[in-house]
Amino acid sequence: QVQLVESGGGLVQPGGSLRLSCVASGDIFSSSLMGWYRQAPGKQRDLVAIITASGNTMYPDSMKGRFTISRDNAKNTVSLQMNNLKPEDTALYYCYGAVNKEAYWGQGTQVTVSS
Repeated sequence: QVQLVESGGGLVQPGGSLRLSCVASGDIFSSSLMGWYRQAPGKQRDLVAIITASGNTMYPDSMKGRFTISRDNAKNTVSLQMNNLKPEDTALYYCYGAVNKEAYWGQGTQVTVSS
């Protein structure tokens, strides 16, 4: 079974940056599709970024330009660099993994953008 543990969330002022990390247990990380989603209070969970096992990335149009996803297969880690953060980026950010037709979620890490 795969477990995902996020870290790196916190309180940041508008215009600031944060880097989220997600460490995956298990030995199948390198073949997994990984990604980040976010969910603000009272809203649906939205895709932020996806990275394939080979390192190809995809971002919804609304997320392009300020967010960068990356992975380090040697460390079983996927990261999300977030720049120029805005109050509307405030949400619970979830790490996502998919492999062998199974999907996995982390518990989430809170990001709050406020002055």
